[in-house]
Amino acid sequence: MNKKIIISGATFLFLSISLILTSCTNTAKKTNTSTSLSTSEVEVQKTVYASDVIPFFDHWKLILGDGSNAGVVNNFENKDFFYTANDGSNNWVVYKAPNSGDTHGTSNNTRTELAQAKKWSPLTDAKLTATLKVTNVSSTGDARVAASYSVVVGQIHSADGHENEPLKIFYKKFPGHTKGSIFWNYEINTLGDDNSGRWDYSSAVWGNNFSVVGTDENTYPEEPIDGIALGEEFSYEIEVKDGIMNLKFISEGHETKSFTKNLIESEYTTTTNIPKQTQNLFVPIGQDGVERKNAYASEGLFFKLGSYNQTNGKSPEVNKVWCSGAETHGGDIQKQYEDGNYAEVWFKTASIYVSDAAVSNDGYFIKND
Repeated sequence: MNKKIIISGATFLFLSISLILTSCTNTAKKTNTSTSLSTSEVEVQKTVYASDVIPFFDHWKLILGDGSNAGVVNNFENKDFFYTANDGSNNWVVYKAPNSGDTHGTSNNTRTELAQAKKWSPLTDAKLTATLKVTNVSSTGDARVAASYSVVVGQIHSADGHENEPLKIFYKKFPGHTKGSIFWNYEINTLGDDNSGRWDYSSAVWGNNFSVVGTDENTYPEEPIDGIALGEEFSYEIEVKDGIMNLKFISEGHETKSFTKNLIESEYTTTTNIPKQTQNLFVPIGQDGVERKNAYASEGLFFKLGSYNQTNGKSPEVNKVWCSGAETHGGDIQKQYEDGNYAEVWFKTASIYVSDAAVSNDGYFIKND
């Protein structure tokens, strides 16, 4: 049997007030929930680490611009030297190194740079790729010095013997120029126990090669027509297979460039083979060695990547190829950052591959430059 429910006026008034109070309570809860979401959103804006942007840091150890060894840098940042930044479209990994500070090993130059943790044979397979942009090079230096205003953004380094470098990829831009140059250097693996005669041979990618310098301290060569500006993106690919190094350079609006270099058979075994570029740049300072016939065939190699600042404060009178005489503020890093005396490189992507057969059983971390 259905029963009618009769609500008195007093009861109706009580229920109405209750509903109003309940409605206010819900509104208050919604306000609190909104506040909670806002806090949550702030919490979501946590640190983006380099290993979140380019997840390959298990394969590397990092040296910072103060000479310290940060080791494997998953979930790591250092706001002075190694951190991430967003340009409005992408996250990038930033490597920053002043003109002067504590350096690593025997090098004259500071670096914030990764060194691959394992060495490999040039007779097998290894590959490194990267997409990057250089955002700053030193604002001071001596224009006659080839290393002034430049930074190395990728390397192959030897882990054995003289520990020389079969590959260094440079970016260099003179003050007042809009465009800079990309070039790569091959350093000979010097014959004999004395490595003081080692020298580089440089190949231009876009713009000039390493040997193009100013006529005096503050006079610069002409700006390269086909150069790369600060902040302009480019990519490199380095592949070593069966002793042959293949390089590829790509940048939108520029011709793609490819190069090949034999790493296990030298073309510089006699003084008559020394290129004219080297005769003009290195021979006058006594660096006139020859290379061992098998070049780097018997040595373990490893990749490097980052910002290896080539501009330092040492006097050009010591070495007019590598000593830049740049401003260092007595090693004060923050003052160098304030007036542009540093090198900064942003990496958007990078990848590494080394075949299992190529990897040495012995771990290796860089001991000098």
